[in-house]
Amino acid sequence: MRNIIIAVMAVTLLAFSGSAMAASGASIFKSKCSVCHGATAQGKPGMAPMLAGSDFIKGPAGAIKSTIMNGRSGAEKKYKKFPIAMPKLGIKAQDADELVKYLKSL
Repeated sequence: MRNIIIAVMAVTLLAFSGSAMAASGASIFKSKCSVCHGATAQGKPGMAPMLAGSDFIKGPAGAIKSTIMNGRSGAEKKYKKFPIAMPKLGIKAQDADELVKYLKSL
């Protein structure tokens, strides 16, 4: 009986930690990304492209994380029609991973 209780508690903790991770990615997006990409990641005309459901977000997580960590400017800047370069976000790698998970969930 004790093992069952421990197992149920472990599963419950894991379920809540998954929700906390998603909230963390969402809060990072809200504070770091939404200014340019919009509150719902639909982009802002003349500012930044749409992220939600885009081919970029559907692509490799490593490419997304690299852009988050390193930004994009100059020759690396993908969307020439937007005048602002993608800055480095200045976040930890673990937070970038959470942000990537959130972006992929949009």
